[in-house]
Amino acid sequence: MSSAHLDPTRRHDAVLLFEVIDGNPNGDPDAGNQPRTDDETGQGLVTDVAIKRKIRDTVALLHGHDPRYGIFVEAGHALNTRIEEALKANPGKPDEAKAWLCEHYYDIRMFGGVLSTGATKGGAGQVRGPIQLTFARSIDPILPTDHAITRVTQTRQEDIDKGESTEMGSKWTVPYGLYRAHLFYSAPRAAKTGITENDLAALWQAITVMFDHDRAATRGEMALCGLYVFSHPDAYGTQPAKALTNRLTINRDNPEKAPRALTDYRRSWDATPLPDGIELTKIVDLWP
Repeated sequence: MSSAHLDPTRRHDAVLLFEVIDGNPNGDPDAGNQPRTDDETGQGLVTDVAIKRKIRDTVALLHGHDPRYGIFVEAGHALNTRIEEALKANPGKPDEAKAWLCEHYYDIRMFGGVLSTGATKGGAGQVRGPIQLTFARSIDPILPTDHAITRVTQTRQEDIDKGESTEMGSKWTVPYGLYRAHLFYSAPRAAKTGITENDLAALWQAITVMFDHDRAATRGEMALCGLYVFSHPDAYGTQPAKALTNRLTINRDNPEKAPRALTDYRRSWDATPLPDGIELTKIVDLWP
């Protein structure tokens, strides 16, 4: 495998493909936690925020022992407390405080962050991260299904006292969905936040295994099916990202049959040679 995708001085554009089987990949709290969909097309959606959360949690799992791989946006920790810590370590120097935060928190280096909150006016400013992710969108429309479920344990003692023995609930699932998202990496921005080769290696590793370490009953079975990285020859790139990501197409083999497995889809590549200097790294590719 080429190591071009690990070079922090080159621009990268990537395609992620993942599937969900009998699960809810990203519930909408404003809609009773049912799977997110495009109201006009019926395609399933997974937000960029949800994908970044999986990356954050997986990086913490894999590199939690390393002080350089702290996670800034983390449950149970107030953001202002961490910003003030950086400002106290660099009194009167907000730019140095910003650099301190980039050095200590992986997700700030990669995704950026608003660091202007807190007791100190202006805080540590703002970091524009080198990585941006799109929403993931299913290739075909999905059909969210609401399942009635029961449990034998009551929530309230008074219900047991009334003689009730079961409690009803519901669970939303998607029978099957193949989702596609794009990731874009800007080398000039990465130079400002201090991205290294190890940081990129941690990113691709986290994406590769994140579904295996984020399992939950609500999410059913989720799996990464494809991770493809187009690396440009320099920091600014020589081709529009869309011209590269469009080289990969996904089509259903039988449009009359509802998809229920990865093998119901055909992954195809543009047969023309890649533009000069562009390298393609297929980190994960589950198609035969």
